[in-house]
Amino acid sequence: MTNNLSVVINSDAQQVWTMLREPAKVAQWHGWEADDQAAEINEIYFSPNVIEGADHTSLVVDGGDVFTLKPVPTGTELSVTRAAVDHNSEWAAWDEDITQGWLTFIQQLRFALERHPHGKRRTFFFSVPGNDGSAIEKLGLSDVPKPGETYSLTLATGEEVSGRVWFRSNHQVGLTVHHYAEHGEGLVIVADQPVIKDIRPEGGSLVIVSTYDLGAHQLESIRSYWDKWRAENYPTSDPLH
Repeated sequence: MTNNLSVVINSDAQQVWTMLREPAKVAQWHGWEADDQAAEINEIYFSPNVIEGADHTSLVVDGGDVFTLKPVPTGTELSVTRAAVDHNSEWAAWDEDITQGWLTFIQQLRFALERHPHGKRRTFFFSVPGNDGSAIEKLGLSDVPKPGETYSLTLATGEEVSGRVWFRSNHQVGLTVHHYAEHGEGLVIVADQPVIKDIRPEGGSLVIVSTYDLGAHQLESIRSYWDKWRAENYPTSDPLH
């Protein structure tokens, strides 16, 4: 087992477990809205290969990665331990990509449980090729404050945003955004993706925008900012979905 990933969630272990074991709850943090999201969730978390720990503190998902829940003074530590990869397998090239994906998703889980445990998430997602540059750099997010600190800036999209830095890592930035939710905040995660030989030789970036309880006009305004910026900076990329 390799690549331990962990977050501390300000909730008890039972609440975290529920977020892992009810498909509708998983859909509020895993990935983003897409036609195949439900099928992907079912395959990863509810297939016959999934093993639930009897005490509800461990979960082996399809593929062998292990979620572990551990009570700590400030809530529950959720860890994902990656399964060992056969470097001769077809999945070896995707290993780091999967690790980065888990980092994104467990931060989205923490956000959903701490900020919107009963909210309905609406997402925008897009990915872009790396040969046109890092999305983190192009958006002006390379020097955001430390996690937990407040920020206020004008994104390269032209949109004024403010909130707190949710997390930072070597390749990802997560920001809460005040006006991305009717009550509380929404979440934006921008991730620069690793190079995958013969598949993604230039690397790339992705953006996940999570909003909560906004009206159609607000959603369209947010979408417009992001899609216009994407089209101008990454003209070969696909539109938001």
